[in-house]
Amino acid sequence: MALLQEIIQWCDHTLKSPEFKDYAPNGLQIEGKTEVNKILCAVTASQDAIEAAIAQKADLLLVHHGYFWKGEAYPITGMRGKRIKALIQNDISLVGYHLPLDSHPTLGNNAAIADILDLENIEPLDPSERHPIGNIGYLKNAMSPEDFKTLVTNKLGFNAIHLPANDQPLIQKVGFCTGGAQDYISKAADMGCDAYISGEVSERTFYEAKELNVHYFACGHHATERYGVQRLAQAISEQFNIEYSYFELNNPI
Repeated sequence: MALLQEIIQWCDHTLKSPEFKDYAPNGLQIEGKTEVNKILCAVTASQDAIEAAIAQKADLLLVHHGYFWKGEAYPITGMRGKRIKALIQNDISLVGYHLPLDSHPTLGNNAAIADILDLENIEPLDPSERHPIGNIGYLKNAMSPEDFKTLVTNKLGFNAIHLPANDQPLIQKVGFCTGGAQDYISKAADMGCDAYISGEVSERTFYEAKELNVHYFACGHHATERYGVQRLAQAISEQFNIEYSYFELNNPI
């Protein structure tokens, strides 16, 4: 058993969340039980994840995508109202970490991608950022774009979309930022990357890949961001000696 506030304090300190300007509040979003015996983690606080937390008698739902995003309507109604009502009625806390969980050098989504793809010599995608959201890594050996697509598809469990560069026969220097960071391809080009990985893809990205001469690989918003919450939940479990499990709903986007 651990106290909810102790978990939040530890997470805030570990992830340095107060130092980030984000699109949603990081940390405790909905307060439930003061004592936590079990955590369920998921990428998104969907109705399915909430129902899984209820079924597993979890005290805390830990997510990457929580609620109260900038620009959202204030009234708690409809789909979001149903979700929040279920959490409150079952006394389950909702805890979300967004950019701090992308950025963390060992627990973060980007750190996980680097580990999974065996990228070396990790450096910031944007050296001017205090806490870099994206990164650059290097393959041990240069690969053809076709072989690299096979690698990311197999390693991440997502049929990657490849938008080819104009003239880049080999890939070794790889920029990456999980989720919906396709527009960072321009930063990858500025840093001389051969390829850039993110989760989603836009119509304009096709032209950017070609004209910036950087191969782009869309590997799924969900697929690239299912690792950080698991790493964070495991770290909390080890720190406070409490149980955790992961809920996977394979979002194909």
